Amino acid sequence: MEKVIMVVGPTAVGKSGLGIQLAQKFQGEIISGDSMQVYRHLDIGTAKVFPAEMAGIPHHLLNIRNVDESFSAYDFQQAATQLVDEIAGRGHVPIVVGGTGFYLRMFWLGWTLGHERHTDDEDTALDDAAAWTQLHQKDPVAAAKIPVTNRRRVDRALAVIAATGHLFSDQGDTLQPAMDALFIGLHTDRQQLYTRINQRVTQMITAGLEGEARWLYAHDGTQVAAGKGIGYREWWPYFAGERTKAEVVERIQADSRHYAKRQLTYFRHQLPVQWFDLLNDPNAAANIDQAVTDFLAK
Repeated sequence: MEKVIMVVGPTAVGKSGLGIQLAQKFQGEIISGDSMQVYRHLDIGTAKVFPAEMAGIPHHLLNIRNVDESFSAYDFQQAATQLVDEIAGRGHVPIVVGGTGFYLRMFWLGWTLGHERHTDDEDTALDDAAAWTQLHQKDPVAAAKIPVTNRRRVDRALAVIAATGHLFSDQGDTLQPAMDALFIGLHTDRQQLYTRINQRVTQMITAGLEGEARWLYAHDGTQVAAGKGIGYREWWPYFAGERTKAEVVERIQADSRHYAKRQLTYFRHQLPVQWFDLLNDPNAAANIDQAVTDFLAK
């Protein structure tokens, strides 16, 4: 079982910078664990690390899809697993950096669902209520936690049950990891995090996010999966003359804050994360280095 370091946490908390620092210290290569950074041309809104910032560290799974192409959790699991083998084969340490929780959990556990949605024709033809009822029959505990209207999560739960043979509600207890992973989680005071998020959005606007969003809009952004990402979808009403630019900025900031809250909740409940506060704890960097050193020495 290959050793993998996974740097996780909410948006704007400093994951990319830490990933590069760890790669420099431990001969690592970075695998992006972000569902939006796979898309070409979407650089500012996805907070990609630019080549000049990479410090010579190889970065993988960036710019591998056009915006009209799909990239599922299964695609990530397959690509990242292969990259881990290749990176380890070069004598380097695979370091996965990102905030797309389900992708990271699926990769860690080695799920091979094929699709994020359940793919039986009989099931996908069901309406929302019927699909939820089917989940309730198979896994009432999971169904009780998922609203009837959250079709994507209902389908995801059905897909996991079909692929693994285990209840979706029991996945944390019944599945063994496919990777020997050390989860380094970054967090900080909530108000400080929200301030950083708001500042990052302002910086993105200054860097030209509107132009990037206009490019996506001109390439059927309202219709493709890439156009549903935070930082892009908020512009569509503005381009249609239904929202002011100030309202767009406020909406991006609010959506980003809400997403950060959901990320933290997911990581805390779904992954065995060791948490560190690089912004306020002067010992955090040294403690992270020690945790990685101990992990790699095992």
